[in-house]
Amino acid sequence: MIFSHPIVSLLSWLNFLTVGLQPPLVATTHEAEYAPIVLTGVLLSLVVIYLASKIGGELSRMMDLPPVLGELVGGVIVGASALHLVVFPETGAAASDSIIMAILQLINHLNPDAISSIFQTQSEVISVLAELGVIILLFEIGLESDLKELQKVGYQATIVACVGVAVPFAAGTTGLILLFHAPVIPAIFAGAALTATSIGITSKVLSEIGQLKSREGQIIVGAAVIDDILGIIVLAVVASLAKTGEVDIFNVIYLIVSATVFLIGSILLGKYFNQTFVAIANKLQTRGNLIIPAFIFAFFMAFLGNAIHLEAILGAFAAGLVLDETDKRKELDEQVKPIADILVPVFFVTVGAKVDLGVLNPLVPGNREGLIIATFLIVVAIIGKVVTGWSVFGQAGINRLAVGVGMIPRGEVGLVFAGIGAASGTLDKPLQAAIVIMVILTTFLAPPLLRFAFKQSPQEQQSSEALLDN
Repeated sequence: MIFSHPIVSLLSWLNFLTVGLQPPLVATTHEAEYAPIVLTGVLLSLVVIYLASKIGGELSRMMDLPPVLGELVGGVIVGASALHLVVFPETGAAASDSIIMAILQLINHLNPDAISSIFQTQSEVISVLAELGVIILLFEIGLESDLKELQKVGYQATIVACVGVAVPFAAGTTGLILLFHAPVIPAIFAGAALTATSIGITSKVLSEIGQLKSREGQIIVGAAVIDDILGIIVLAVVASLAKTGEVDIFNVIYLIVSATVFLIGSILLGKYFNQTFVAIANKLQTRGNLIIPAFIFAFFMAFLGNAIHLEAILGAFAAGLVLDETDKRKELDEQVKPIADILVPVFFVTVGAKVDLGVLNPLVPGNREGLIIATFLIVVAIIGKVVTGWSVFGQAGINRLAVGVGMIPRGEVGLVFAGIGAASGTLDKPLQAAIVIMVILTTFLAPPLLRFAFKQSPQEQQSSEALLDN
């Protein structure tokens, strides 16, 4: 995901806030004085985030676009690209770049070292909340998905995912080497960034337009899950290649095996867990008798995913799929929605806030090479995913364009590749900028394109829905 070990920082901060111990991120002579200021910064950031989310979502809805697109755009406006209200140190921003930090500094008369420490801690807390948001989002998507329908399209989703990884990776890597004479390792890294698919963004849009349970929606979600697993493996390979110059084959095998065992094992064991879950929920008499056990299970599954070096969101999605089979699914789904409404917008606004549109400025000489490379990457990124729709076979009346378009957004997953590549020194500035631009456009274009793709073939949609009803 897009955040680096924020839980440790949050625990340190909470420990400091409650018992006055010294956290590693606020190492000055007046630590106890900074806890309320950190909390103030977090609260003010959340005010900005929720305003951006709600205003952006409402404007997007007025223009008949998915609200998630408005949340992303709202994040861009309040983030590093425009207002500098919500910025993060991992994107290269300093405390002096944050308007919120300037306000806190003015109110509390803080020295530069103090405000820098507060900025770091406050950013980590927001990142944790965003991470929790995407975990809850994938848990909710798992609840809304139909495991039986996913199993029906399982082989199709696998083919779509494999094509969606192989085509853009091969085309991007080869094109960068042959057309732009890029070094092999950076070219491989950029090609790997093209393989990503943001299941969070795509699933949210599918849910909003009522297509999550259509055949196309199930294929897209299933393919995005598999694509995420393959993306983790590809990322591990290229990161190892960038660091050591060689691939750790044992690590690759471990990732493949652990991801497969984790998902299949979770679903199989879920059949026995469901009865236990319902029995526990029925015996509990206090408030939260259903939602709390559900979140215990979801967070534990997310923890297991992280513990075996997979993604926490895969564990949350698997937990949702398991609980989707219980008799309490509809009731649980209604109870999860308000919590998702609180935390999920933090995730989408944060993704947008971390994007710097300054790399799109052609007047800056250093950006021009990146813009040319970006044009190539965008073409490959779109075509490389759209063609996946035509890898679906044996499905009469399937909306192939919708399947392909649903795989386009890179979102937070693409930003992971760009961030790790930049941190390792593998990517130079033009190539890094090109990847960021590709992530921006594919993320923003996918929601309206997905709605357009479904609107283009109403007969195919009716055919899909009729078959599902039967």
